[in-house]
Amino acid sequence: MSASGIDAEAKVQKLGLELPDYSKTPYYGPNYGSMKSHHQVGNVLYLSGHIPEYPDGKALHPGHLGADVTVDQGYEAARLTAINCLAGIRYAIGDLNRVKSLVRSLNFVVCTPDFYEVNRVSSGATDLFVEVFGEAVGLGGRATIGVTSLADNHCFENWLTVEVESDD
Repeated sequence: MSASGIDAEAKVQKLGLELPDYSKTPYYGPNYGSMKSHHQVGNVLYLSGHIPEYPDGKALHPGHLGADVTVDQGYEAARLTAINCLAGIRYAIGDLNRVKSLVRSLNFVVCTPDFYEVNRVSSGATDLFVEVFGEAVGLGGRATIGVTSLADNHCFENWLTVEVESDD
């Protein structure tokens, strides 16, 4: 059970979420440059950027919000990104129930200069985190920034900071 008393691993199963297994299909980040999937300092886990990409490398809803991608499609892309973040957490610490809190979520939404609903897009990620962990653990600080582009024309990216239970 997680710090909230919710069994996050069971919740993933109940929601029917299919998390990639980064021990079998490696984290895709190095395809875009020099990086590792995560870094842990004490009880704080820093995830590298996660994007709405399927294990086969296909992007979900590439393009710009306000031009090629609707708010609903952006929300769906952010939700897939959150699934990939959950996979990254599991890969880093072995069990989602070791998550004490999602401290911070920094979200990047690729959009046109006149698109002002970036907050609605990033809710696709944070809403899923709350579904899995409950509000006490799954809802942390959040910032969302509109940007002009991301690698491979992805429409969304998330950086996540997670407090985890100690190994003691």
